[in-house]
Parts: sequence; structure tokens; C-alpha cells
Amino acid sequence: MVHNGIEYSDMQLIGEAYQLLRDALGLSAPQIAEVFADWNSGDLDSYLIEITAEVLRQTDAKTGKPLVDVILDEAEQKGTGRWTVKSALDLGVPVTGIAEAVFARALSGSVAQRKATTGLASGNLGERPTDATQFIDDVSKALYASKIIAYAQGFNQIQAGSAEYNWGIKPGDMARIWRGGCIIRAKFLNRITEAFDENAELATLIAAPYFREAVEAGIDSWRRVVVKATELGIPIPGFASALSYYDALRTERLPAALTQGLRDFFGAHTYGRIDADPAARFHTLWSGDRTEIEA
Repeated sequence: MVHNGIEYSDMQLIGEAYQLLRDALGLSAPQIAEVFADWNSGDLDSYLIEITAEVLRQTDAKTGKPLVDVILDEAEQKGTGRWTVKSALDLGVPVTGIAEAVFARALSGSVAQRKATTGLASGNLGERPTDATQFIDDVSKALYASKIIAYAQGFNQIQAGSAEYNWGIKPGDMARIWRGGCIIRAKFLNRITEAFDENAELATLIAAPYFREAVEAGIDSWRRVVVKATELGIPIPGFASALSYYDALRTERLPAALTQGLRDFFGAHTYGRIDADPAARFHTLWSGDRTEIEA
């Protein structure tokens, strides 16, 4: 199930990269096919990248146009992506990349809403990239970094499920299995196996040396792509949510403190303190003299 959830995210990210090259640079499907073929010879080497080039090269027999340009842009789904997200919610694991991929498919099929809003104001859009070579490189790095986030989230879900149901799953073994014959098979999976072989208790793939270095090497490109897409009005829920997830993890102090304060105000849900025992809970008498008591 989680394999398929990651697959949803992987394909969404590939689709966003394709749209960026198409709409930001104005490249044709055959031109983008060559970009993906080139990417498949490097870090992005994978089955999905390989077949993306094949699909983009295909010409429609009826019209002579690239087949991708005549396929209806409504992505269907059989349910495994939704199951993954539902399970993650039950386990309390944030799989934002997979969720965005599921919602993107749902949005593509929201025909009535799309027809009702086509042509609405976009605001003042920015300029297209002037350096195509640099932008293509930036997109490849953003794609790789976002892919790392998707796999990190998926493996965190597997770890949480294994702990919850006492399955005794070793994440490194999962990556080893997925290397042979599955849709998301990729050279990338070797790195995941190595990461868990080195540290079986790895909290997140992003913390493993190889993946940390890969993200750090691509972070500036990643930010440039998200900013440029926003300036051009190009939807990139996968890239953007992955970057926000990464930024949230690396941020020392999140606004969740305010969220918990609000919960205590309207529902007396209590809160912890940074200067107290982690197990201790406190409540402020908001409707009284506003003194704090230990719950």
C-alpha cells in the first residue's frame, strides 16, 4: 500500500517537472522527453523516469501530435493512494507529499469546478526563466529533493505501522525488495538500503548522510523552482509541500506552541512547558485570574 502511495507522489512530482518545462520554458513533448532521458542517466535513474521519456516521445496516430497532448488531463485512481493517506492519519504520520498527489488527482477530475474557474484572474505573473539550461538543472534537483521527501515520509509510515502492529519490519529490507520489479524501482533504493543498514534506528531518511548531502546540494535550486513556479502561476503542490515539510522539520521552533495555547484557551486541553518535565501538563485559568496551574 505504501509502495503505491509513494508511487502516487513520484508520478505527481514527475508531472510537475514536465509542466514546469512545458509552461515555464515552452518546451515541446519531444524536447522534454530528451530531458528526462538525460536525467535517467544520473541520480534520477528509475523506471518511472525512463518510461516518462517513452510516453513523451509517443506520437498520436490520428492527429500527428504528441500523444500526451491529446490524452484527457484527468488522472484516475484505484484507491491505494487514499488508503495510504487514511492509514497515515490513523498512525499520526505526516505524508504530505502522498496526500498532495492524491488530492491533485482528485482536483484533475473535478471537471465542474475546473470549468467554472478557467480563466480567472492570475494577478501579475513573472517573467519566464532566461537561462533554460540552469532552469532545467534546477528542476532536476528540485525533483530529486522532493522525491527524497516522499520516500522519507513513506518509510516513516512503514516504521510507525510496524511499531503499532508489531510487524517487525526492517525498512532496509523493504527497499531491497522494491529494487526488483516494482513500479518505483530505482538506483535510489540502493541508497535507502545502505542508510538503514548503517543505522537501523534512523529517524528519517533525510538525516542519513547521503540524503542530507543530496538535499543540501539541491536546496537553492529547489527554492528557485518553487518561487519561479509561484511567480508564473504554475501549480506545484508536490514540490511546494515537500519543501515546506523539509523546512518544518529543520525549524527549531514551530508555531504549534500557539496552536496548543489556543487549544488550552477554548478547550482546557493543557500544554507542556520547555522548562518542565516533558510528562508534566499545565493549564492557564483563562476565564479567571490567568494564573497557571499544573494539570
